[in-house]
Amino acid sequence: MAPTQGPRAPLEFGGRRGSATAAARHHVPPAPGGPVRGPARLLGPPASLPGLEALWSPRALLLWLSWLGLQAALYLLPARKVAEGQELKDKSRLRYPINGFQALVLTALLVGLGMSAGLPLGALPEMLLPLAFVATLTAFIFSLFLYMKAQVAPVSALAPGGNSGNPIYDFFLGRELNPRICFFDFKYFCELRPGLIGWVLINLALLMKEAELQGSPSLAMWLVNGFQLLYVGDALWHEEAILTTMDITHDGFGFMLAFGDIAWVPFTYSLQAQFLLHHPQPLGLPMASVICLINAIGYYIFRGANSQKNTFRKNPSDPRVAGLETISTATGRKLLVSGWWGMVRHPNYLGDLIMALAWSLPCGVSHLLPYFYLLYFTALLVHREARDERQCLQKYGLAWQEYCRRVPYRIMPYIY
Repeated sequence: MAPTQGPRAPLEFGGRRGSATAAARHHVPPAPGGPVRGPARLLGPPASLPGLEALWSPRALLLWLSWLGLQAALYLLPARKVAEGQELKDKSRLRYPINGFQALVLTALLVGLGMSAGLPLGALPEMLLPLAFVATLTAFIFSLFLYMKAQVAPVSALAPGGNSGNPIYDFFLGRELNPRICFFDFKYFCELRPGLIGWVLINLALLMKEAELQGSPSLAMWLVNGFQLLYVGDALWHEEAILTTMDITHDGFGFMLAFGDIAWVPFTYSLQAQFLLHHPQPLGLPMASVICLINAIGYYIFRGANSQKNTFRKNPSDPRVAGLETISTATGRKLLVSGWWGMVRHPNYLGDLIMALAWSLPCGVSHLLPYFYLLYFTALLVHREARDERQCLQKYGLAWQEYCRRVPYRIMPYIY
């Protein structure tokens, strides 16, 4: 999984620990109260660990609740479109506001106005630990509320997998499929709004802190911020596509998704930017260009596959997909067996993983931490793909077996 290095790779990647650390110390003098900038170590404990008192901060709690309140208020604004979800057990369809990208733009404007008025965004990196703690605490309390709410929900509103009778298991997976109060859908709101937008805000704060310490952000930090902003902006621009995903159509909303959406995503997906703040990496333009190309290839596959799937689901007669080869199923639906979905069974996962690699490469190869997202996401997508396989086999039977025969590779052509 290590990138191929050319003659300049040790310099451009910071691959040799000594040279990277020397460069960091030479170009970035330690600032009072700034992050510790020693060599990144894979083995051995950290030089120091924060005490338990560092986890709790009333200021962090207030900031976190304000953030959730802001995103909830933006969710309630008039949407550019209202879309219907998939048909439920009772034959009804829920309606969802498509205004996630609008929320991202308005958040950016508010943050920009705040910074022009003196908002110390560069101070946010020093609060990440207590913010992560209160986000986790919020997810736990919120999940308790969701579990209690599901006790009075009708049977038709329950999820297929979160009602085993084991309270711990059901609390984790979630009992209710689409928990709502009036038209405010908790799962749909959490899936893309506070976590994803919070992720890019944390990245921006880390970039601002690096600029404060170094005089200007590094090229590596710019790449990580740009790549991940593109990913989040794409997700919110194509927000309607999430209505056909497993998270919305099949999984209950419990601690697993609540914690993942509002705590895990913003504070672990920003690890590359966090690493670069503490361990700056020199990156040359030739290698930066290669990394940009890798990200572009991943994004092209990811967006092309998802757009093709969503277009086909909405209207199989659309000229963009009408000529693709399909397999008919007993349920009356058809499976794509050409185009992106004739290359591998989950081409969108392949694009996701290529982009994940591109996000990690600007951090060099001196430490495993920036590659945590790539390793974690690989395990997540392999597990998710296995769940997809079981459900599709159960749903489509012989048609799915034929599809697997025609498209033997699951995610990576000729490998897996």
